[in-house]
Amino acid sequence: MAKIPEWLQQARNDWEYRGQKRPPFAKEPEPGQESVWDYPRPPAIAKDNRLVEVKFGDQIIARSSNTIRILETASPPAFYIPPADLNSGLLRRSSGSSLCEWKGKAVYWNIITEETVIDKAGWSYPDPFEEFESLTGYLSFYPSRVECFVDGEKVRPQPGGFYGGWITDEIVGPVKGEGPHTML
Repeated sequence: MAKIPEWLQQARNDWEYRGQKRPPFAKEPEPGQESVWDYPRPPAIAKDNRLVEVKFGDQIIARSSNTIRILETASPPAFYIPPADLNSGLLRRSSGSSLCEWKGKAVYWNIITEETVIDKAGWSYPDPFEEFESLTGYLSFYPSRVECFVDGEKVRPQPGGFYGGWITDEIVGPVKGEGPHTML
């Protein structure tokens, strides 16, 4: 597993909100809802047994009741799907990478069908930092590029274009990427 560089550890230490308190602008969750401001930093890993589906048109890209949700302060959860539940024949590694201060180096995945290529539709962490080792081999997808569903509810994409959080009716924010508090 990848080792966390010292500069990155220092950046982690600088976050003000870590799930112990909500900022004054955070919405109060109703029964059955979760506030993204109650999620911790570092993020929590949560097993989830709801049916998660990822589709492009009539193509099933992934279907699983054995996913991992990552719960991170200010962000809607991202659902990660195990390799056995992916339609790997439609997935090809894309160019580029990015660095998550918590999970490590992300790589991107294209979806390739007979009709089209969806560039960077998903991402994974092939060599995550030690505390996120359980994500190895799992993929998540951008709800802005493909249709994602949790127990039949269509997921709404996280605002801002870069982040891949999955917004459902159970999630309240504001979330990172929306409103005047986008950089918290």
